[in-house]
Amino acid sequence: MNAIAILAALFFSQSLWADIPGHRQPTLAPGYGPLLFEAPKAGSYSLPPIGPAADGSVVTTEEQKIRLHDLMGDRIVLLSFIYSTCTDANGCPLATFVFHRINRLLQKDPELASKLRLLTLSFNPAHDTPETLRRYAKSFTGNGVDWRFLTTESEKALQPILDGYRQDIQKIIDQEGQFTGTFSHILRVYLIDQHKQLRNIYSVSFLHPESLINDFKTLVDEEPLEPRSEPNIRQGYSSGSSVSLNRRTGQPADLLGNLTRPPLGLPPVPVPQDNPATTEKISLGRKLFYDRRLSLNNTFSCAMCHIPEQGFSSNEMATAVGIEGRSVRRNSPTLYNVGYASLLFHDGRETTLENQVWGPLLAPNEMGNPSIGYLINKIRSFSDYQGLFEKAFRKGPTIETIGQAIASYERSLISAGSRFDQWQFGGQKNALTEPARRGFRLFVGKAGCNACHQISDEYALFSDDQLHNTGIGYGESMRTMPTTRKIELAPGIHVEVDSDTINRVSEPQANDLGHYEISQQPGDRWKYKTPTLRNISLTAPYMHNGSLATLKQVVRFYNQGGIENENLDPRIKPLGLNEREIVDLVEFLRSLIGANIDELLDDAFAAPVGDIR
Repeated sequence: MNAIAILAALFFSQSLWADIPGHRQPTLAPGYGPLLFEAPKAGSYSLPPIGPAADGSVVTTEEQKIRLHDLMGDRIVLLSFIYSTCTDANGCPLATFVFHRINRLLQKDPELASKLRLLTLSFNPAHDTPETLRRYAKSFTGNGVDWRFLTTESEKALQPILDGYRQDIQKIIDQEGQFTGTFSHILRVYLIDQHKQLRNIYSVSFLHPESLINDFKTLVDEEPLEPRSEPNIRQGYSSGSSVSLNRRTGQPADLLGNLTRPPLGLPPVPVPQDNPATTEKISLGRKLFYDRRLSLNNTFSCAMCHIPEQGFSSNEMATAVGIEGRSVRRNSPTLYNVGYASLLFHDGRETTLENQVWGPLLAPNEMGNPSIGYLINKIRSFSDYQGLFEKAFRKGPTIETIGQAIASYERSLISAGSRFDQWQFGGQKNALTEPARRGFRLFVGKAGCNACHQISDEYALFSDDQLHNTGIGYGESMRTMPTTRKIELAPGIHVEVDSDTINRVSEPQANDLGHYEISQQPGDRWKYKTPTLRNISLTAPYMHNGSLATLKQVVRFYNQGGIENENLDPRIKPLGLNEREIVDLVEFLRSLIGANIDELLDDAFAAPVGDIR
């Protein structure tokens, strides 16, 4: 029986249940039937990057051993994980069915089909050999659509890929301890752009051909798709060797070495004399950073707003949300390279990381602790912290040592050695694509971005660490609220709701005047600190309020000259960039991903935590 016949048999078997007394017909996932609502039009919404797509060693049906990333970069990719013998109609067969429907739709549009690649990767390499998958794929391939079926050499080769995509796959074992040939898993399908960035993750409830096609078209419309030949964005800055994403080795990165021997493109990190960095402090700070017990109700950690795999920021929300869903009025800033900052928070109200960490710990709409003493006593009561503070500081938890520990970990999150650094500071002439080089010339020339996002001859912090009024805060404060507002119920699914209804059930949005709230000087209204641009393509959405979803929107905002107001920074003015120049500038910004991101993520996921993570 071929693969299409298997899918048909599954549907037929579902209809039979209705005729069997005492049995209810199983519910099929939405992806099998017509969409029950009108899908939003392609291009009417944005898909911010979620994080880098993982890499790993795979084997094709022609028994060729390649890297998964070899199949990314020249096209947009839809990636699904399946095993060929799965009989759960809402599991692997659903992914294959949806891909089959997309396949049929693309056959009618060859130009669109040339911009998408479907990848189906088996997580059962023992059974799904290249020969097995070749037979399985026969019914689906060979019609002008690029659909590849992949497996791996072994479970050992497969595991880093599963870890990288957070795919939890468990073998089902019988009472005799023997593998039954079936797996417990949660279906996930991944949309990956040509820059090898995850742009959407689909579960059973949202896996529908029409929605996926519209998301694909949205990415196609977002920027031109051209084959890319530049080095892998994960190349090492010294050896040039490729590093696999999210290997989850459990081995900590050399975070202390990051401070004293920073990657190419950055100077040594300024470490305060009263808190010299040690391995013990960094390790303790890392444990505290990921521990949910540091919140009032044991549910919220620092990492829930500063998510490692989302650039130590949050790609999913414009503004942060704290315990019990309490609203925070500003976007979660990245923690990459925060050790270089002398102004902290968007409004610059703190000047040291040691003091800054107490802000979210005590804020009622973030981690909600009622007092400093309450949290100190709470940490002292945890058996898994016994001796750790004493080892790092020669004394127990205090307001000083808790702040110093978390600050030590945050200060060690240094990331550079990007393709730009290899080109600018490492002398590697081919490290940047020509569009990125054009973008850099615009950055330091016509656009003048380096006036605030500074670059020196020896290194680049990409920030002047100062406060500026771009008009974003002014525009938000002065806007008139519409009579109805668009509410997102699920990715890509919006409804219009009367503003009065929303106001009756929600807390009024707090006004935000930026640094004025700190200085009380009228000239400081709507001033916010200059963020670093390193790893900027990993940390969407942008601006202090998360109001701009993509880098293209950010460049277009500055191209129009910001938003006019009496305190607008004099450096903000119309740039006169054309569409190609905007694309080139975005391409340059994408080249700023640090080469050591993988190691920092590995270390984050190896972090020891307490009873609740």
